[in-house]
Amino acid sequence: MSYIDIDRVSKSFGERVAINELSLHVEKSERVVLFGPSGCGKTTLLRLLAGLEVPEQGSIRIDGRVVASAGKNLVPPERRDLGMVFQDLALWPHMTVQQNLMFGLNARRVQKREAEARVREMLQRVGLEHRIDAKPDQLSGGEQQRVALARALVSRPSILLMDEPLSSLDDERKSMIASDLLNLQSQFGFTLVYVTHDRSEADMLGSRVCQMRDGRVTD
Repeated sequence: MSYIDIDRVSKSFGERVAINELSLHVEKSERVVLFGPSGCGKTTLLRLLAGLEVPEQGSIRIDGRVVASAGKNLVPPERRDLGMVFQDLALWPHMTVQQNLMFGLNARRVQKREAEARVREMLQRVGLEHRIDAKPDQLSGGEQQRVALARALVSRPSILLMDEPLSSLDDERKSMIASDLLNLQSQFGFTLVYVTHDRSEADMLGSRVCQMRDGRVTD
C-alpha cells in the first residue's frame, strides 16, 4: 500500500467525464507531477484528493485511511493533513502576510505564541520576514507566490497539493520559486502532488511525471 492510493476513481460534471476510472499510487515524500493539456482532468483529480469534490466511484486512501469512496467524503478537507496552493493563490486581500499565515493556524487552535513562532520561521525560510506586515497588493507576483506557499506549509502538512501556481510568472521568477519549493520539500519531507501543463516545469519539479489525457493517467 502506498501513502496515497487512488483506485479506479471516476468523476463527471453533467455529461462531461472529468476523471475516468483513474488509478494512481504515490509514495511518502514523493514529488509527483500531473502533466497534460487543459481539460484532461488534472485539477479535478487534485480537488478529489483535497476533498473539494466527491468521487462517483472508486476510493481514495491517504496513509492507509479511506478518505473518500463512491458518493462519499469520509474525511473532510481540514482533517486530511494537507495544504493546497491554488492557481489564483486565494490570498486574503484585506489581511497582512502574517494574518494570512495565522488564519489556518488559528482555525486549528494552535496556541498564539507557537503560531506566531511558526509564521516567523516559515517567512524566514521563504525570504519574506521583512514583508510580514504587507498586504497582498503591496507584493510582487513572486512574493505573492511565496506567501501562498508559506501559508500552505505553515501548518506542517504531510501532503502539499499545487494547481499550476507558477503559470503567471516569467521564466526567471518561475525558476526561483521552483528552487524554493524543492528546498522546502527537502527540509520538510512532505509529499508533493503538482499540476502543470508546462513540460519543462514538470521535469524540473517532479521525481515522477504522470501524463494525463481524457481523465486518465497514460504513463
